Amino acid sequence: MLRALYTAATGMKAQQLFLDNVSNNLSNINTTGFKRSQVNFQDLLYSKRYIAGSESAQGFEIPAGIQLGGGVRTISISKVFSQGNHVNTERELDLAIQGKGFFQIQQSDGSIAYTRDGSFQLNSKGEVVTADGLPLSPSITITNATEISIGTDGTVYVKGSDPSGTLQNVGQIMLTMFPNPSGLDSLGKNLYLETMASGSPIVTVAGEQGTGEIYQGFLENSNVETVTELVSLITAQRAYEINSRAISASDEMLSTINSMAR
Repeated sequence: MLRALYTAATGMKAQQLFLDNVSNNLSNINTTGFKRSQVNFQDLLYSKRYIAGSESAQGFEIPAGIQLGGGVRTISISKVFSQGNHVNTERELDLAIQGKGFFQIQQSDGSIAYTRDGSFQLNSKGEVVTADGLPLSPSITITNATEISIGTDGTVYVKGSDPSGTLQNVGQIMLTMFPNPSGLDSLGKNLYLETMASGSPIVTVAGEQGTGEIYQGFLENSNVETVTELVSLITAQRAYEINSRAISASDEMLSTINSMAR
């Protein structure tokens, strides 16, 4: 019964973390480029009373042993980088990636972060920046433009005040891929950082090596599915209740034993 108390407690802890993760997914359902997180569980060590295949007292082989599990633990929470739906905004600097790539963003300390959020703007210097003012890498500057055109390969053209209406190439938006994107470190602010688990970044032109194409005038919605998360919410709640009932049942049995001892 004491074993049941501790085992059920691990279940309650795991379901609490599961519920926290579901809550985070639902709270970011309208966050541009957000990727939902998935909780992965693992059973704990087993206490083995009898080992399957061992010999019984009568000399026969035991076909199935006795193993008592110690509960459950959360082994990882990984990002699911499935494609989100695109929404048409008709803004010239709103960009969506159809594929596995990431935009490169230069942070204030000079390091590079990565994002799927393509809601870019121009700062006072004409640099293409994020909503937090962090510039694209490599930097692209647009000044005195009457029209901005961005190709699916990330090539940026602008039309200035020149009466001829000639398009001028002002830069190239590069995309980055990772061998294991689930290993990226979530920094917040829609940014990710490279880690040893993610592998080294592969920088290439959009449309090459599976990075995907860039679509101007679109943004990528979160890949969170409301129905799926609500089902997970109910599952976590019910599993938490069942584990708490196991603790209550163990407590009642212990109370009964104590009453017998008196």
